[in-house]
Amino acid sequence: MFLFYSADQSAHQTRHECSLLLGTDKVKVQNALVGGGFGGKEDMTVQHLAALLTYVTKKPVKVKLTRAESLLIHPKRHPFYMDMTMGCDEEGNIMGVKAIVSSDTGAFASLGGPVLERACTHAAGPYHYENFDIEGTAYYTNNPPAGAFRGFGVTQTCFATETLLNMMADKVGITPWEIRYRNAIRPGEVLPNGQIVDASTGLVETLEAVKEDYDAAMTAGKPVGIGCAMKNAGVGVGIPDTGRVKLIVEDDEKLHIYSGASCIGQGLGTVLVQMVVTNTDLKHEDIVYERSNTWISPDSGTTSGSRQTLVTGEACRRACEKLMEDRTAGKQLKDMKGKVYYGEYLAKTDPLGANVPNPVSHVAYGYATQMCVLDKKSGKLECIVAAHDVGKAVNPLSCEGQIEGGVVMSMGYALREQYPIDENCKPIQKYGSLGLFRSHEVPKIKAIVVDKPGLKVACGAIGIGEITSIPTAPAIADAYFRYDGIRRYNLPLTDTPYERKG
Repeated sequence: MFLFYSADQSAHQTRHECSLLLGTDKVKVQNALVGGGFGGKEDMTVQHLAALLTYVTKKPVKVKLTRAESLLIHPKRHPFYMDMTMGCDEEGNIMGVKAIVSSDTGAFASLGGPVLERACTHAAGPYHYENFDIEGTAYYTNNPPAGAFRGFGVTQTCFATETLLNMMADKVGITPWEIRYRNAIRPGEVLPNGQIVDASTGLVETLEAVKEDYDAAMTAGKPVGIGCAMKNAGVGVGIPDTGRVKLIVEDDEKLHIYSGASCIGQGLGTVLVQMVVTNTDLKHEDIVYERSNTWISPDSGTTSGSRQTLVTGEACRRACEKLMEDRTAGKQLKDMKGKVYYGEYLAKTDPLGANVPNPVSHVAYGYATQMCVLDKKSGKLECIVAAHDVGKAVNPLSCEGQIEGGVVMSMGYALREQYPIDENCKPIQKYGSLGLFRSHEVPKIKAIVVDKPGLKVACGAIGIGEITSIPTAPAIADAYFRYDGIRRYNLPLTDTPYERKG
């Protein structure tokens, strides 16, 4: 029997791939509670090497990458090259968008195909119009591999769409906030992909949440930029997407939560405990969250696509319903020892190109508005206001942390981070010189959690993992246009106080 301890985004996926490699199903994987993934742990990196070494030596093996090795081999965010055209009427209502996008997926496919699909399907933006045409191609090159990275392609196409919308507002003669408010998708309306959005749709609410700060900055004559975004929750587009949870009362007379969903710092363990407390009569001290494994915890898919709070959260809620049947019958935990309560939820969607009137591409979307204010004298970031519609906020403080972290991550993406390589495709710089923002450089971030129930699963929770990084770059870029009148179409932005010379 091979036993793996691995910090990845799916213990069951690691088991599957290592079983194929070793030619045996005698493989167990337990998830190590080590935070941070952001897509980079969807691909296997060292698990298979440990497997082979253990197979040969018959001894325990630990394999880890140095920082330099990680920079070399871990997938990066895809470079995108985009040609996009937008048209609107004299009132600023979007009439149509046409786009051609190309991505560089490097020497290996990784998730280049799914990233391109998500980039294209979300490039229309969270707006109410239906005339949308896009062609996307991912190319193999001899560059380092690109793969999953927080935002999953939408970060790139959103930058183009939102920049066009800011330019369009100037042509029409209205503010960038106003053009978004006029075009914002509202409950019951149809997205460019044909999906009718539900009551949980909260883009308008995020725009209204930043309005006071936006108007105050405008009145003060400060350079202010704005950007909106939408991001799916769940895999969607017809791909099977199932959440699974087991609730087991063990000998300690506590309820143990088992799910194959990896908890990698996003707070899933806390969310599932809160789901149980909310949907049963148990207290948190009666509950134990168990890290993901492959021998008790049922497969709940990868921790990706901002899916676990919704998909596995709903599976947990369904398991709670079964548990409460025994509790309402008068049973105490001591009477329920050994009992297993199983919950499963399939987030059913329609495949791309489905021949139905209004295909459901995703079971839910999150929406966001972010605005950036610059200091008029220094040209540096003064503050960023980020309002995010999360459905029902299961843990508001955790949501705020996700917003702040996502904003900081995309500040680096927008302003400084680069990945220069030499003639042999090896990175030239070290981790400390890649351009990540340090704590003392981070401006004030005002995180606004828009709590808008309406989704009929997972107690209304949608999730927030990826969208926090998506509208930041276009908001910053537009702020710099308001600062010096120069439109910037490449990332990281040039001619700013943050530009790294040499």
